Amino acid sequence: MSSPYRHAVFQACVLRFFFSLLGALVFCLQCSLQADVRIPSILGDHMVLQQKSMIRWWGWADPAESITVTSSWGDRVEGVADSGGRWELKMMTPAAGGPHEIVIGGRNEHRLRDVMVGEVWLCSGQSNMEWGGRQQLPQALEEAPSAHHPLIRFFETPKATAHYPQDATVGNWSLCDPQTMAQFSAIGYFYGLKLQEELKVPVGLIGSYWGGTPAEVWTPASVVNSSSSLTQAAKQLQSFAWWPKDPGLCYNAMIHPLTPYNIAGVIWYQGESNVQTASSYRQLFGSMINAWRDAWDLSFPFYYVQIAPFAYEQPLVGPRLREMQTQALEDAPSLGMVVISDLVDDIKDIHPVRKKEVAQRLAAMALNKHYALEDADPFQSPMYAGHEISGKEVRVHFDHATGGLISQGGDPVGFELAGKDRVFHAAKARVDGSDVVLHTPLVPEPVAVRFGFHNQAMPNLFSTQGLPVNLFRSDSW
Repeated sequence: MSSPYRHAVFQACVLRFFFSLLGALVFCLQCSLQADVRIPSILGDHMVLQQKSMIRWWGWADPAESITVTSSWGDRVEGVADSGGRWELKMMTPAAGGPHEIVIGGRNEHRLRDVMVGEVWLCSGQSNMEWGGRQQLPQALEEAPSAHHPLIRFFETPKATAHYPQDATVGNWSLCDPQTMAQFSAIGYFYGLKLQEELKVPVGLIGSYWGGTPAEVWTPASVVNSSSSLTQAAKQLQSFAWWPKDPGLCYNAMIHPLTPYNIAGVIWYQGESNVQTASSYRQLFGSMINAWRDAWDLSFPFYYVQIAPFAYEQPLVGPRLREMQTQALEDAPSLGMVVISDLVDDIKDIHPVRKKEVAQRLAAMALNKHYALEDADPFQSPMYAGHEISGKEVRVHFDHATGGLISQGGDPVGFELAGKDRVFHAAKARVDGSDVVLHTPLVPEPVAVRFGFHNQAMPNLFSTQGLPVNLFRSDSW
């Protein structure tokens, strides 16, 4: 055989070997890709599932791939991925308990261990919800060394934005211990701790918050853009380098990926970044809540914190936002608001440090309103219910004050009266059962009354259970 011929034969053999090897690699790669059944990170070890509810399992696979989900409590569901490769299956959860194991299988398998069933709450808002041990809050640092609570689990979404709704976020579930507790929302932790102690069930807490953010970023852009008043208010928001302001950006990346995951409800603390556009906040807030409930397809309870007194530079911007938060209670069912005008140590600090007390008021609201727990702590602040004018005196009535009212450290302060000139003057006040009677010689013919309607107001009027009376005004001037 000639040398050129032997060389050609050798080249042909090498090429055949190369293509055979390449084909084998492609085949293995195809098999590997076909076997890649994926699930979102929120479905993982140590997670807490909402008890006695129809939950969803979801993820991605090859189109038409068969998927099964098997639980250690005895249920098994199966289905097929759609033409886009997404699959979703539903399963009823049992009563609270665990640990359980979940197996999600297709061509490959995900085995989720130490899964608990209990109560799941989403904690969201801006910095007053976010802050905890990372921000050196004294209550969080004091609590952390003893925070060994394996029946409390955390999942925190990273700060992220997106122009379109996302299918997934990153993160993982962790057990509550001194390290994880110090990294999580202080309000979220103390809220979950109170629920766990009272309900005696596992509690899952999902943290999705970003300091400084206005409510617009947590609301779907389509909702904001469908209203001319909301669109105009959004344009007035000031830009900062540390947080987004455009509608929908946080909703798309930090809320929408969570919506297939069943929850018991939401706790929310936000509003400081919307004081300059307070007139539209009621509409914005209600629209956001409705959009979230629609996305989850659940009418879950939504409990929120009224913003605290603070020394804003512009007059009356704080009370106007608090007024909008109060009025929002009328706009949808299963809402609740806690008043914290008495929990401020420094009027120049927009981050009041007493988060434990805030969380306990939120928890008392949930234990009463949602869980109907007997002997739960009082939760409802007295609310303005109307007034009567008799000559120079004004008698103010309050709801949720059946046990009467008390003033701490003297007569009630923070009340004002005005006549037809619309000039308000501080009024002398006295408690009469569940009413307050007002007068001032500076207003001989009163027509309007206000209470606590200033940025820095911290009145001394409480229910007999120790809850502060909510601010109000009878006028719309």
